[in-house]
Amino acid sequence: MKLKKQVTVCGAAIFCVAVFSLYLMLDRVQHDPTRHQSGGNFPRSQISVLQNRIEQLEQLLEENHEIISHIKDSVLELTAHAEGQPALPQHPLNGSWVLPPESRPSFLSVSPQDCQFALGGKGQNPDLQMLAVYSLLPFDNQDGGVWKQGFDITYEPSEWDTEPLQVFVVPHSHNDPGWIKTFDKYYYDQTQHILNSMVLKMQEDPRRRFIWSEISFFAKWWDNISAQKRAAVRRLVGNGQLEMVTGGWVMPDEANSHYFAMIDQLIEGHQWLEKNIGVTPRSGWAVDPFGYSSTMPYLLKRSNLTAMLIQRVHYAIKKHFAATQNLEFMWRQTWDPDSSTDIFCHMMPFYSYDVPHTCGPDPKICCQFDFKRLPGGRINCPWKVPPRAITEANVAERAQLLLDQYRKKSKLYRSKVLLVPLGDDFRYDKPQEWDAQFLNYQRIFDFLNSRPDLHVQAQFGTLSDYFDALYKKVGIVPGMRPPGFPVLTGDFFSYADREDHYWTGYFTSRPFYKSMDRVLEAHLRGAEILYSLALAHARRASADGRYPLSDYALLSNARRNLGLFQHHDAIAGTAKEAVAVDYGVRLLHSLTNLKRVIINAAHYLVLGDKDTYRHDPAAPFLGMDETRSSQDSLPERTVVKLDTSPRFLVVFNPLEQEHLSVVPVLVDSPHVRVLSEEGQPLPSQLSAVWNSATDVVPDVYQVSVLARLPALGLRVLQLHKSLDGRATPRSSTRLYLHGRDMPVHKPKAVPLHIFPAAAEDFCLENQHLQACFLGRTGLLQSLRQAGEEQGHRVSSEFLIYGTRTSKDKSGAYLFLPDGEAKPYTPKDPPVVRVVEGPLFSEVASYYQHVQTVVRLYNVPGVEGLSLDVSCLVDIRDHINKELALRFSTDIESDDTFFTDLNGFQIQPRRYQPKLPLQANFYPMPAMAYIQDMQSRLTLLTGQALGVSSLHSGQLEVILDRRLMQDDNRGLGQGLKDNKRTCNRFRLLLERRSTANKVQDERPISFPSLLSHITSVHLNAEALVMPVALEKPALPALRSFVPLATTLPCDFHILNLRMLQAEDDSLPSAEAALILHRKGFDCSLEAKNLGFNCTTSQGKLALGGLFQGLELGSLQPTSLTLMYPLGTASNSTNIHLDPMEIATFRIRLG
Repeated sequence: MKLKKQVTVCGAAIFCVAVFSLYLMLDRVQHDPTRHQSGGNFPRSQISVLQNRIEQLEQLLEENHEIISHIKDSVLELTAHAEGQPALPQHPLNGSWVLPPESRPSFLSVSPQDCQFALGGKGQNPDLQMLAVYSLLPFDNQDGGVWKQGFDITYEPSEWDTEPLQVFVVPHSHNDPGWIKTFDKYYYDQTQHILNSMVLKMQEDPRRRFIWSEISFFAKWWDNISAQKRAAVRRLVGNGQLEMVTGGWVMPDEANSHYFAMIDQLIEGHQWLEKNIGVTPRSGWAVDPFGYSSTMPYLLKRSNLTAMLIQRVHYAIKKHFAATQNLEFMWRQTWDPDSSTDIFCHMMPFYSYDVPHTCGPDPKICCQFDFKRLPGGRINCPWKVPPRAITEANVAERAQLLLDQYRKKSKLYRSKVLLVPLGDDFRYDKPQEWDAQFLNYQRIFDFLNSRPDLHVQAQFGTLSDYFDALYKKVGIVPGMRPPGFPVLTGDFFSYADREDHYWTGYFTSRPFYKSMDRVLEAHLRGAEILYSLALAHARRASADGRYPLSDYALLSNARRNLGLFQHHDAIAGTAKEAVAVDYGVRLLHSLTNLKRVIINAAHYLVLGDKDTYRHDPAAPFLGMDETRSSQDSLPERTVVKLDTSPRFLVVFNPLEQEHLSVVPVLVDSPHVRVLSEEGQPLPSQLSAVWNSATDVVPDVYQVSVLARLPALGLRVLQLHKSLDGRATPRSSTRLYLHGRDMPVHKPKAVPLHIFPAAAEDFCLENQHLQACFLGRTGLLQSLRQAGEEQGHRVSSEFLIYGTRTSKDKSGAYLFLPDGEAKPYTPKDPPVVRVVEGPLFSEVASYYQHVQTVVRLYNVPGVEGLSLDVSCLVDIRDHINKELALRFSTDIESDDTFFTDLNGFQIQPRRYQPKLPLQANFYPMPAMAYIQDMQSRLTLLTGQALGVSSLHSGQLEVILDRRLMQDDNRGLGQGLKDNKRTCNRFRLLLERRSTANKVQDERPISFPSLLSHITSVHLNAEALVMPVALEKPALPALRSFVPLATTLPCDFHILNLRMLQAEDDSLPSAEAALILHRKGFDCSLEAKNLGFNCTTSQGKLALGGLFQGLELGSLQPTSLTLMYPLGTASNSTNIHLDPMEIATFRIRLG
C-alpha cells in the first residue's frame, strides 16, 4: 500500500511539472522577441502571426497531452506491478497467451523543442530542388547533333578578349578495386605499373600533374616500394604535382552503401594518408558511381573538403543544367536550416569520363587528342579519325581545333576557368603512354600560351588547382559560395546514360552479398566498441599485457575488407563472378575474425575476477553464435548441448539503448529452463526447428528467451536441463498441406496438428497489433492497431518481372522489364505452417522459389510493435526473371513515396508516369514508406534492395534477379550466380497524429523515433555466445553494463574506434567516438517503446557516460579526425544539432 501512495505522489508531481512547463512554453511563445513584428502593415502580418501562434499552441497542447497520457500509463503500470505480478507467462483457458506486464514502466519524454526540427521552415528555398527539376523536365531525348544528348554550342571569338580562358587539363587513371579482374590481379597487372611510372615520369617535368583517389591500391603499392621512392612520392605531393583526391579507401557506391561503411572507408583512407604521407585531401572526385546520394557531400563537407566533382548523372539533367549554366552549384542538405552543409560541386557535362567525352561536345574531335590511341596502338577511335602526333608543322591547326572544343565546353559554365579531365580506366600503365600524352599536350599548351591573340592559358593541373583558380577568379576563399552560383538540394538517382537505359537493376543485383555486407558492418561496429571498452578496462587494471592486442590487426583488416566492398562494382553486384567470389571470401574471413574479437573482449568483460583472464587462441572461452561453411552459404546457428551442469550464455547487445529482447538459442533437448545469472527463471518458449515445409530437424529445439539486455552490454544467462517437469512453455504448430500428399516428420516434444486441406483465413495478435492472413496462401492481408475499429488493408503478393525481347535486355546494371509485373504462379500451392506461443507467433508459407515467414512478437517494447518478415529466396531455375514482393494498402499515398539514402536521411520520391517503369525504382538501403494524413506504413530492410511505389497505396521491393545476358556496360556477363538468399524486413504501421498538408508537400521527411529504433534492431541483432563446454571449473561471470547513464534516444553511437599506434597493427591510447543525432518526426505516436526514451535538445554529458572509466581527454575533430575543431576544453559536455554526425578524439581509461 505504501508503494501505491509513493507512486501516486510521484505521478502527481510529474503531472504538475508538465502543466507548469506548458505554462512556461505558452509564456515563451507570447514574449519571444525573435517573433517580434514591425508595426505598420497591421492586418495581414498580424493575422498570420496569430495563426502561427494558435497552431503552435495547438501543437504544444497536443504534445503535453501525449506526455501526460504517457505519465498516466506509467503510473498505472507502476501501480499494477506494486500488486506483485507473476514473472512467467499465463495460459488462460481460451488458449491465447498473456505475458505479465513489464516490471519496469517505460515512458517517452520528447521535449517540444526537439519536435521543431522536423517541422523545419527556417531555411531559405534552394534555387534547384531536384524533385521539382524532375517534374519540370520533358525527358524527350532529342538528337542534339555532335553532342548527341545535348545541343549545338556557339560562341563569339571575342568573348575572352577581356578575360582569357584558363584551362586545366587533369590527368587521371580510374582504378577499380575489382571489376573484370580481382583487386589483387588488377594491382599486379596494371596498378603497380601505373604508380611506378607515375613516380618516374612526374619527376621529368615539374609542370606535370596527376591525381589519384583509391587508397586501397595506393596503400598496397606503398607497402611494396623503397624508402627512396616513398620520399619521391612525398615530394610530388608536397610540391603540388600529385594530388590525392577524396582519399577514401575506395570510390564508394552511393546507392547501396550504408553511412557507417561510407564513413569508415573514408576514415581508413584519411588516417592512412595522414600517417604515411602527411596530407589531407581537399577535393572530392567521383567519376564512376552510378548516381549520387546527397549523403556524400555532407560527409565530405564534415571532413573539411571544400569542393567535389560528379559525373554519372541522368543525361536529361546534364542537358538542362548545361543549358541554364547550373553545372556548378552549392550542394546543400535538404534538412539544413542555414548553409553549414554547403559544398561546391562540379558536374561533368557529357556522356563519360573518358577522353572523347571530356575535352568538349564533339567526341569525334576529342578522341583525336587521346594520344594513347595513336595509330599502331591497341585501341583506336570508333569515329574513324585517329589522333596525330603534334609537330611544329601541325601544332597550329591541331591547337585551334582543340581550343574550339575547350571554348564550347566553357560556355556551359559560369566562370572563365575550365576543367578538362584526361584519362580513363587503368590509364598510364606504360611509360610510352605517359610520354604520348604529356609531350603532345605540352606542345599544344606551349603553342596556345605563346599566342596572346588566342586569349587562353592552358596547363596541366590537379583537381584542386582548378577549384583554387575558380575561387580566385570569383574572388572568394575556398568553400564559400561564389556569387551568382545556385544552391541545389536533393540527389541524383536514378541514373540513365542513354535512351531508357536506367541503372536501377544494381539496387538489387547479388542480394546475397548486399546482405552479408550489412552483417559484417554490424559485427565490425560491435567488435570496435567491445574491443575499445575491454582494452580501456584492461589498461585501467594494468592488465593490457595479458589482453590480445593482436586483435587490433584483425579489426584493421576487417575495416579494409568492408571498405573495399563499398566500391561501386562490389556492393553494387556488378563485378565478374570470380571477383564476386573474391569479395565474398574477404567478407567471410573478416566476419569470422570479428567474431573472435568480440569473443575475446566479451570473455574479459564478463569475468568477475579479471585476474583469472587468460587468452588462449586455441581454446576460446566462448563459442560462436553461428558459422558459415563457405562464402556463399547461409549461416548455421550453433546448437548448445545441455548437460547435468548448467550451460552459460553471454548475450551481447550492440545497441546503445537497453531493451527487452527475445533471444533465440538452439538446444539439443526439449527439457530446458532458462535462468538469469542470479538464478531467476526467465519467460521462454520452446519450438521445433524446421528443415523444410514438412521436415523437422531431429533432436534440435529452439528456446526463445525474453531477456532485458543492457545498452552496449553483455548479459549472462544460464541454461538448465530440467528433469522435474517445470519445462519451458511449448508453442503449438498447425500445418496446412493444401491437398498435397507429403510425408510429415513430426517433432517429438512440440505439439503439431496436421490439416490436409488449406486453412481458413486467420489472424495473429498481440497487445498492439492484429495481423490477418489468407488461409490458402499464408500471405498477409490486413493490419489493425490496438484501439482501432477498422484495420488497414495491407496485402502482400509475389510478382515476376521479365525482360525485353528486343535488343537491349536487363543485366547486372540495367533494369529493362517487358512491361508490368505478372503474378508469381508456382506449380504447387503453398504449405502453410502456423506456430503460436507465449513470446511470438508466426506464419510460414513455403512456395517453390520463396519461403516467407511473418512473425509477431508478443512482448512489450519495440519488438512487438512491428511485423518481422523474412523471405528465403531461391530463383536458380529461373531464366531472365526478377522476383518482387509487393504490399498493396488502402493508404492514399497518391504518387508520393519516401526512400532512405544510405540509412542516413529520407528522400521524398514521386512516381513519374512520363518516365518508363524502371525509372521509378530507387535504392532502399534501410527503409521506404508511404503515407496519407492518417497513417504511415514503413518497410524497413536488413539489406539494400531496389524499391518503388507504382500506384497509390503500393510499396514493392525487388528481392532477386537472374539474368542470362550482359547489358553492354563492360561487364561481359549476366547475373547467373544466384544463391539461396535470406532477405529480412520489418513492417511498421504508425498512426499520424498531427499531419498537415503544407508539411507533407515539403521536399523533406523524417522517420519516427520508433522507426529509427526498429531499423537499428533489424540491422544489429543481439549475439548469443555459449561458454565453451570444456571449462571444468567455471570462473564467476557477471553481466557487463558499460553505460552509467541512459543515452538520449535520438543519439546513436555510430562507432567507438581505437586509433592505430605508430605500429600499424597495434592500438594507440586514443579512440574516435562518432556520434549521430537523428532527425525524427514527432507526429507519429510513440507509445510502449519498452525503454525510457528521453531527448535532451542535443546535449550529452560524455564525462560520466562510461561506467568505471574516466574520460582522459576529449577533442572535437572533423569527421575523419584530420582537423581539430576548436580547442580541447576541460568540459566533457557536448552538443549536437539534429542530423549532425560528430567525431571526438577521446582517451578512455
